Amino acid sequence: MVVATKERRDNMKERMTIRQRGQVTLPKSLMEKLNLSEGDSLELTMDETGEIKLVPLVTIPADQRWFWTKGWQEGENEAEEDKRLGRTKSFDDIGEALNFLDSDESEKWANKED
Repeated sequence: MVVATKERRDNMKERMTIRQRGQVTLPKSLMEKLNLSEGDSLELTMDETGEIKLVPLVTIPADQRWFWTKGWQEGENEAEEDKRLGRTKSFDDIGEALNFLDSDESEKWANKED
């Protein structure tokens, strides 16, 4: 059994045949559903029951690895939650933002309860 995973896990069943040198061809429907194309990487794992999982991998350039660290992702999640709950403030330009940060209003705004 091959289970393809990505963000969504829809039930899908496809039949594949093992060819010479252990090669298999992924069905077009699976390629399209997971937005895969030639040259993409997949990780194959097998659990103790024999179930095989294929997981599409995304290559991250070395100079962008910092973004995917646990600490940075926790901060991203916190920022998204703040945006979702309306705990953000927008400005038309940097001067307006700096003036707000220098004002007493910014401290009141930062300390207000949700």
